[in-house]
Amino acid sequence: MQKIVPNLWFDHVAEEAATFYTSVFPEARITSVVRYPTEGLPDFQKDFAGQPLVVEFELAGQPFSAINAGPEFSFTPATSFFVGFDTGRDPQAREHLDELWAALLEGGKELMPLGEYPFSPHYGWVQDKYGLSWQLIMGDPEGDWRPSIMPCLLFGHTAQNRAAEAMDYYLSVFPDARRGLLVPYPEATGPAAAGSVMFGDVQLGGVWIAAMDSGAPQDFTFNEAVSFSISCADQAEIDHYWEKLSKVPESEQCGWCKDQFGVSWQVVPADMGTLMARPNAYQHMLAMKKLVIDEF
Repeated sequence: MQKIVPNLWFDHVAEEAATFYTSVFPEARITSVVRYPTEGLPDFQKDFAGQPLVVEFELAGQPFSAINAGPEFSFTPATSFFVGFDTGRDPQAREHLDELWAALLEGGKELMPLGEYPFSPHYGWVQDKYGLSWQLIMGDPEGDWRPSIMPCLLFGHTAQNRAAEAMDYYLSVFPDARRGLLVPYPEATGPAAAGSVMFGDVQLGGVWIAAMDSGAPQDFTFNEAVSFSISCADQAEIDHYWEKLSKVPESEQCGWCKDQFGVSWQVVPADMGTLMARPNAYQHMLAMKKLVIDEF
């Protein structure tokens, strides 16, 4: 089981979105569907009775969870996903990048046009029809290995110029973490200060996560539409991550928390499926902020 998994919030269309993504990405499949209880739901969730609650799926080996919920949160480009292609892995990498670009662009919009850039011979940033952002990039087959799909955090707006601080903090939170690349801005670029992070990445719990300070003014930042669940072996591990990552008390609910940079996390037991099978477990979970295994 992967330690950190991206969770994507959808307004009633989680299963539809997961089906779409697994139809256009390579090596993709839906792995499980967990449904809402048929009774005992609070009033604001009664129309979800029996419907999908969480749809788990994989794209090119990267697991995701799609949360089927309401319109409370919408995706922003503050959290996107790099999708890497290189001819060392795939002789038809460029053609496959173009095919995926066309599929994601249908009903969506370009954020950076597909083309040649100083950092890549073929790159584009697209927001798909659900609002989720993807950065498709041709990489260097001789460069350092990275997974085909990597979450990317864009620090702008209220989090501007905090990418380095955030990476350092996350390295201190996760015991099995290590630093990867760090490319600073050589001079001030828009709101990005000289020396701030043009591109960097860290490995946390075996998962690579990229970070960048925005080089252009932004009116958006992180929100709960994308969160990262941390699978914890026991209550002591839950307590550790909750203490380190929950810095916004009003955002605490059902194992969800928000750190000082605005990034949302879900700190959950690894055996969540077993716990949720207990009588009235869903109702017990709704009453918690930090999840306490003995209270399920």
